[in-house]
Amino acid sequence: MNKLSHMLNGEWTEHSHPPTYMREELTTGVTRLKAGLPLGEIEVLRKLLLHMEQPIYILYILHTPRGEGDPGRYQSSELSVEAVEHFLVRFSNYLQKDARFDLWFHSPSSSATVVWDRHNILFAYGLLEEFEAEIQKHGFSQGEPLVPVPHTHHYREACDADATALLSHFDWHKSGLREEDEQ
Repeated sequence: MNKLSHMLNGEWTEHSHPPTYMREELTTGVTRLKAGLPLGEIEVLRKLLLHMEQPIYILYILHTPRGEGDPGRYQSSELSVEAVEHFLVRFSNYLQKDARFDLWFHSPSSSATVVWDRHNILFAYGLLEEFEAEIQKHGFSQGEPLVPVPHTHHYREACDADATALLSHFDWHKSGLREEDEQ
């Protein structure tokens, strides 16, 4: 089970990005890494986060709930790397198989952010040299990660219990969705 499927020969097929990445310059002048995360593989994300200094904040953007809570932006308090790793391990099944959220990790002292979006695309800001070297260690090569068209997102009933548990895992500070969060 994967969070994203695409149309192939008239049938919906689970989509997995090839391990590709690129540097992308935004119109704001900010440069970031953009990487396709094969099958939502959490290990690559975990390794990127190990380059960030503590504390780390998690922003869980719940844009498509299935009854576990209200749509919104749920921000953690300051977390240690160990607490972030525990969170990723505890909720790995849900995080890899369901597309109802986007997930941000930010380290103010590192001036670094890693975003894992609903399309299994990673965006990394700050620490670009370290992040690029790390994803290359995992076999990623230069190339543009593309989201297939057409595609569909999966919001899996089998993940509802974990989605509910995630909302009580931390004492989240909740705020409303922003326009860019909406699907």
